[in-house]
Amino acid sequence: MVMPAALGLAEIEQLFTTKGHAQYDGEPVTQLEHALQSAHLAEQAGADGALIAAALLHDLGHLLHELPGSPTLEGVDDVHQYRCLPYLRGLFGEATLAPIRLHVDAKRWLCAREPGYLESLSPDSARSLRLQGGPFTEEQAQAFEALPYARDALRLRRWDDAAKQEGLATPGLAYFLQRCAKA
Repeated sequence: MVMPAALGLAEIEQLFTTKGHAQYDGEPVTQLEHALQSAHLAEQAGADGALIAAALLHDLGHLLHELPGSPTLEGVDDVHQYRCLPYLRGLFGEATLAPIRLHVDAKRWLCAREPGYLESLSPDSARSLRLQGGPFTEEQAQAFEALPYARDALRLRRWDDAAKQEGLATPGLAYFLQRCAKA
């Protein structure tokens, strides 16, 4: 699939349709199931449309590269949190894009600030954490805390962590794409 310079909702739907069946590495769900569960959790938590869109699309960057298998197993950080941003800028504002961009940093912050969080990571998430720079230092944590949308990124991270339940029923992709259209 050749990617246009910017994605519309139809292209996002096509991307999930053609690549969303791929296993979410190291987890009992597919990429699409993970995206739908994240968005569903955001909706259940009362998040606004922009943050629900961020929850749905936060890992879209994993579907935009052609790296085989799990890049982390090869020692590669696929920088998915940045990869998708140029494709989404025409559709979404900073209230959606910033939490996507910051959700990896939110993991690093939680590892530094929340006792037990690091130990709770799945093996693939722990492996990717090492490639992403590891837990934040005190200075990095303070800088993250001062960023606009840091709190939204932390909320997104929590949904990301929880969105790995095999067989969980959620609304479908069409439903959440309609929510995105209104975000």
